[in-house]
Amino acid sequence: MSIAENVSAVRERIAAAALRAGRQAADVMLMAVSKTQPAEKIREAYGAGLRVFGENRVQEFFVKAPAVADLHHAEWHMIGHLQTNKAAKTAELFSAVDSVDSLKVAEKLDAAARSLGKKLEVLIEINVGGEAAKSGVPPDSPALEEILIAAPRFESLVFRGLMTVPPFTDDPEGARPYFRKLRELRDTIAARRLPALAMDELSMGMSHDFEIAIEEGSTCVRVGTAIFGERIKA
Repeated sequence: MSIAENVSAVRERIAAAALRAGRQAADVMLMAVSKTQPAEKIREAYGAGLRVFGENRVQEFFVKAPAVADLHHAEWHMIGHLQTNKAAKTAELFSAVDSVDSLKVAEKLDAAARSLGKKLEVLIEINVGGEAAKSGVPPDSPALEEILIAAPRFESLVFRGLMTVPPFTDDPEGARPYFRKLRELRDTIAARRLPALAMDELSMGMSHDFEIAIEEGSTCVRVGTAIFGERIKA
């Protein structure tokens, strides 16, 4: 199947999952995870109507960026773990960072965005499964509380919500408790009505499990393989 056909199939699955959950498909953003994908495939996805793309390596996107610079209204999100020494280049290349996982990263991004005179939309990445090999802030941790309390002083960061990558299970249903946990954490934070913290976005669900994520409240699904096919090795 072509990328356009894959996008259409994914959108149908999103609509069906939203219907099952009593939601509107329009409330779920489809992000094309374009990491490791060449510019021509990104262009195909853009031609199929996609406008939001996720990259997980700053250097990789730095190389690709000139080849896709003419794709008007495309949004580029950083979705991978961010090292603080890459904050300046990240703020320059991306309009959003969906993987803030420490106070130090937030500080560096804010300083970099401020020097560029721009606003960066950000999500806080939560390690819902407590996996040592994954980045993200543990829920109910002092590290998370630090970010939440510090948010008002970051004048160039716009906090929009939470993101997670759950532990992988062969059965997509295995991800449901983790997606539910993130939604409940979001609701708990939102109920505190902390300043400078919107909790509108829940970025969760990938090719393997995005339908379960939508049923549990996801507002953004990050889909790579189901759009582009098996990933090209970097």
